Amino acid sequence: QVQLVESGGGLVQAGGSLKLSCAASGSIFSINAMGWYRQTPGKQRELVAAITTGGHTTYTNSVKGRFTISRDNAKNTVYLQMNSLKPEDTAVYYCKARRVPIPTPMDSLDYELGRSDRGYWGQGTQVTVSS
Repeated sequence: QVQLVESGGGLVQAGGSLKLSCAASGSIFSINAMGWYRQTPGKQRELVAAITTGGHTTYTNSVKGRFTISRDNAKNTVYLQMNSLKPEDTAVYYCKARRVPIPTPMDSLDYELGRSDRGYWGQGTQVTVSS
């Protein structure tokens, strides 16, 4: 089992910044990919950014150039630095961790990491961007 604890959400004005953290504990040796997903009411959860243990990253197009995903292996923590926030970034942000199949091409990482029947989800943290 893996436990994920998110922090760092909140209310910010458009153009501002927030940094989300996701601390993993438990059987973390089994994890080789982590990421951030977000969800708004009535919509499907979507990938925001993901990172592998090898340091490879992927982002959804709408956040490229504004968000940065990173990891601190010593602290078993993944971060999402969010800059130039827009009202459309408002959502509940979820951390996800999984041991994805090896190899998993980067263009398949969203599918493999986001599978609802595999891996571990955090409890979610609300990000609200006011205009």
